[in-house]
Amino acid sequence: MSMMANGLSMSLERGSESHGFFFSKEGRRIFIYTQYHYRHTDGRPFSCVAPTVEKARAKRDQWLRKTATLTN
Repeated sequence: MSMMANGLSMSLERGSESHGFFFSKEGRRIFIYTQYHYRHTDGRPFSCVAPTVEKARAKRDQWLRKTATLTN
């Protein structure tokens, strides 16, 4: 499954995640980043870019905690 189509995130099943990697050249250095997508069980999407999948998941978990406190 492609994560992006025409610049828009493809639909994911609720509660699922997908990620891909891309390279960025900054000066003479090349960096690898993770593009991460998650669809909450209530249907809300979350996307971010991070150096690793683990750091992207940490951002997702922080978003989940923040949105949980806003809805309570």
